[in-house]
Amino acid sequence: MSIQPPLDFDAIGVGAGFAGLALAHHLREAGLSIRIFDRASDIGGTWTWNRYPGAATDSEGYYYCLTFSKEVLQEWSWSQRYPGWEETHRYLHFVADKTNLWPHIQLNTEIVAAQYQEDAGYWRVVTSAGEQYTCKYFISAMGMISHPYMPDIKGIDTFKGPIFHSSRWPQDGLDYAGKRVGIIGCGATTVQMLPVMAQTAADVTVFQRTPNFVMPAVQETTTPERDKEIKDNYEDIIAKCRNHVFGMAFDSPVGRNLADTPPEEVQRIFEEHWPRGSFRFVFETFDDLLSSAESNKAAADFIASKIKEKVNDPVVAELLTPKGYPLFAKRPPLDHGFYEAFNRDNVHLVDIKDTEPLVAITETGVQTTNNLYEFDIIVLATGFQAYTGAPEAVDIRGLDGVLLRDKWQDESASIMGVCVADFPNLFLITGPQAPFANLPTSIEQNILWITDCIKKMQREDYDVFAPRLQAQEEWSQHTAEIHAQTLMAQGDKVNSWMMGANIENRKPRVLIYFGGANVYYDKLRESVEAGFPELEFERLEA
Repeated sequence: MSIQPPLDFDAIGVGAGFAGLALAHHLREAGLSIRIFDRASDIGGTWTWNRYPGAATDSEGYYYCLTFSKEVLQEWSWSQRYPGWEETHRYLHFVADKTNLWPHIQLNTEIVAAQYQEDAGYWRVVTSAGEQYTCKYFISAMGMISHPYMPDIKGIDTFKGPIFHSSRWPQDGLDYAGKRVGIIGCGATTVQMLPVMAQTAADVTVFQRTPNFVMPAVQETTTPERDKEIKDNYEDIIAKCRNHVFGMAFDSPVGRNLADTPPEEVQRIFEEHWPRGSFRFVFETFDDLLSSAESNKAAADFIASKIKEKVNDPVVAELLTPKGYPLFAKRPPLDHGFYEAFNRDNVHLVDIKDTEPLVAITETGVQTTNNLYEFDIIVLATGFQAYTGAPEAVDIRGLDGVLLRDKWQDESASIMGVCVADFPNLFLITGPQAPFANLPTSIEQNILWITDCIKKMQREDYDVFAPRLQAQEEWSQHTAEIHAQTLMAQGDKVNSWMMGANIENRKPRVLIYFGGANVYYDKLRESVEAGFPELEFERLEA
């Protein structure tokens, strides 16, 4: 007989974005009481906070979506190939409305601490207002790229104008027309933001540390014919995502290696796929671009040639061309006019890695070793503490009061990115050492595993699951071995967030399972079918 006291909820989830909504649906359907907390004033997660100009998905909308409701799949229509943040936000509202998720969501509530109660096998959760809630299962749905990384720049608090992280864009908007804008960072956010801001700002200066391989997005309006084609084939689309190495609805492998293809045919295939846009350039041209250094270099050289075609100034084009690392060692963004923006007279690029390092932020702008650049607004597009940042921001304590952030100080280890040794009855959705793939697909696969685990506990009257340390060590070792065999292992050389190498004073670590999202999903299913051998189940006695 369990000695748990009456609990407020069976499960508490933190984060009301894609993961929180899917979690609420699946656990409700499993008969659990669940409450999803979010500190924002609205649902949406990333798509509530990221409101910078040009913010949009880098995956095509028709598969960057939740699939648990056939009604939603058939009734919602995307207006364009890559939805902007406003449309994605409306979509999530549509999901919550249609599937009646609002009763399970509590907004304007920040969870600051959660402590596992060892003697009774439940979690006590605390809000910033001091309110306390109890639950059997505590679940992080906070998102793998949601915790902004604030750089340690001298004088960052002295600037007299607006200065903020790009993911904390002022919710009421920002008038930057006619203003001088400085953007520190040149990753995916800047790639989307720059072309839009440059249209009305007096001038925009981008401070770049490491250039990216930026591939064309090729935005398109969704025609009625295309919309019908998508809806008529959703079962096949979902199956493609489930069986793709990056969780996307692509036809791959394509049965063709670059290494076995004549050079002139390689060039023809690249030229043919380039204007089609999206990550299809990587996944629908050749099967060995991410496994063969020679094949990867051929693709990288092709992209470099396109940069030089688009950027008029050869000096700027050279600065924007990646060097010394392979395609996909950093997360490649998609281009909506990024390179062409540098042909404008009001757009400037500053190389802060080799040419003129950044020294400080002053009252009026940004000081480098060579110049003082004066601005009215400074945007910190400095990325995120991926995978671990959001859970570590909460004071999560497991057995013996151990802090999760302390546990992850040197290695962000987990079991398949869904649970952590010494933290019973804690689940993570797309935690560290899960794949980096089309997020809604990975989110739903994780939640199916979590739901099946809870169903087992209900069915067999268990109170506690304890992740096995040996299983965690085996998964971490397997993840590291896979990672070492890929070209992505070079990400620590270029401060890639995919290696956690963008965080100062913290060792790079293997954050991503690169054995293939489809292989990972199979491993989740194998775990369910084997009765969750990674976990030890317990019954508490009165």
